[in-house]
Amino acid sequence: MHSFGYRANALFTFAVTILGFMCALASFTDSFNSPSPSVQVLKVNWFQKQPNGNDEVSMTLNISADLQSLFTWNTKQISLWDAIIQEKENAKFTITTSNKYRFIDQGSNLRGKEFNLTLHWHVMPKTGKMLADKVVLPGYRLPAEYR
Repeated sequence: MHSFGYRANALFTFAVTILGFMCALASFTDSFNSPSPSVQVLKVNWFQKQPNGNDEVSMTLNISADLQSLFTWNTKQISLWDAIIQEKENAKFTITTSNKYRFIDQGSNLRGKEFNLTLHWHVMPKTGKMLADKVVLPGYRLPAEYR
């Protein structure tokens, strides 16, 4: 006969093996999710020439984002800027923020220039590896004249 300890060890080992397999399977199913977040942005707040001749740009970002497609049944939370989104219902939002540091060009080469805006986020699953992704928003242009 096997002792109680031997049977408990066999049961525990079997349970941990099944749990590990299920976690791997859950992580694998997340690889089939193809998120398509939508983001709309931008208003140039201030564009001026500094007294020394350099261009200086400050922006107010009016961001309307729908990150609900990033949530699956395995998603624990999404981190974006200094905030953590823990529920799918809160992943659709509108925010107004300013850039922390102004863009300064050594000269006057920013007028009329096109630029891309990139929004990065991190998805933390309940099980599996953490995902970092981004969306690049091309086609923005700085004003041709100072404001």
